[in-house]
Amino acid sequence: MSKIKFGTDGWREIIAKEFTFENVKYVSQAIADYVAGHGMSGRGVVIGYDNRFLSEHFARAVAEVLCGNGVKVWMTGRATPTPVIAFAVRYLQAAGAVMLTASHNPPEYNGIKFIPEYAGPAMPYITDEIEEHLKKVTGALEFKEISYDTAVNQGLAVDIDPFDNYIEHLKTVVDLEAIRRAGLKVIVDPMYGAGIGYLSRVLEEAGCQVEVIHGHRDPLFGGSMPEPSAKVLTELRDRVVCSGADLGLAMDGDADRFGIIDSDGTFILANQALYLIYYHLINSRGLKGPVARSVATTHMLDRIAANYGFEVDETPVGFKYIGESMIKRGSILGGEESGGMSIAGHIPEKDGVLAAALIAELVAVEKLPVRDILHKLEQKFGILISERLDIRTTEENKKKILINLQELSPRQIAGMAVTRTVAIDGKKFILDDGSWVLIRASGTEPLFRIYVETENETKVKIIQTAIKEMLGL
Repeated sequence: MSKIKFGTDGWREIIAKEFTFENVKYVSQAIADYVAGHGMSGRGVVIGYDNRFLSEHFARAVAEVLCGNGVKVWMTGRATPTPVIAFAVRYLQAAGAVMLTASHNPPEYNGIKFIPEYAGPAMPYITDEIEEHLKKVTGALEFKEISYDTAVNQGLAVDIDPFDNYIEHLKTVVDLEAIRRAGLKVIVDPMYGAGIGYLSRVLEEAGCQVEVIHGHRDPLFGGSMPEPSAKVLTELRDRVVCSGADLGLAMDGDADRFGIIDSDGTFILANQALYLIYYHLINSRGLKGPVARSVATTHMLDRIAANYGFEVDETPVGFKYIGESMIKRGSILGGEESGGMSIAGHIPEKDGVLAAALIAELVAVEKLPVRDILHKLEQKFGILISERLDIRTTEENKKKILINLQELSPRQIAGMAVTRTVAIDGKKFILDDGSWVLIRASGTEPLFRIYVETENETKVKIIQTAIKEMLGL
């Protein structure tokens, strides 16, 4: 077998190639050993799954191994979003959760996320410990298991449905009364995923006129990827425009990321949604506190925070670091440019259902389309354009560039002075006019990602070109 390794957000592989029942059981044994090693077997582990091929069967295989090791399991009986599984960890005070999902990846993939007892993504020190257990398990080529029926009879496996508890909790962090007063018409697109029934229920209870598309299970996700991007959400955009809806709101395959379509069909970027919600929390809700963002996420959050006298916690890429900031530093919003977000009072895990509901609340309170609210903020805080450029290279060239990148310390980029360098994840250069550029290498592919944020599209291209020339890409 190839090495099983937890990446930025869990272990993902192609079904029937590396993601097999045998490998899933090895990973489950390692998780059981981790839980037992921390004396938490009696607290139990929540098991959830999405709508991918065989997810419910893989989930049962996980349960059989955990129960075989004397670990109680709380088993969901239907596809459930990752953030809902994380929430279940909190309200059950469980030792953690195993979520069977490959999130927004293509249909042929599946994966495992481990969610620890604090109800957020596992930090590297936790996944490293699980991987150490995994080395021993795969070395011995054995795992303990019992049949699921036996586990149920012994009281080790208990069926749960966290739907109602999660919905009731969401009502405490979203202002449903404000939404009700606006009488919004919303098109919801769960993208055939685990989020089916969640956002629509919340909005219907808030008095919205709701229409759902792609609201049934399809492991092929309509022949596309369950990724809420402008490229994929064309049907949602068309439906919003044709029906005269106020909003189109989407979630990815496991509903931990979000996508937003404005009433005129405009796709709202995740970066834009983050600072819209942060501003709303401060300006309309009266919340006070710092914001956590990844090194690759918009500095418009910084401008808003500075305006109100709050700090910004800049983290490496990966929501686990943002969740840690929310727990330890009291950030009232945590977000990343790839579409992950949560707020104070909720779980430290990204939640697409929450994010979408908050956008509905924002539109309801402001009584304006999203584009007009964006224009208001641009008048107050200025304009920032963000763009990511992916550049493929060879493995050999990637190694050379990574060595050069360690020493790279330019005084100027595209004629603009470099005022500060950030090296917490890749190399980020802050320029004298407030522009910035981040260079990050993919952890799994011969690929570099160049993130640029500046005042206009022309400047974005100029900075991208300068970086490509500097790196020889």
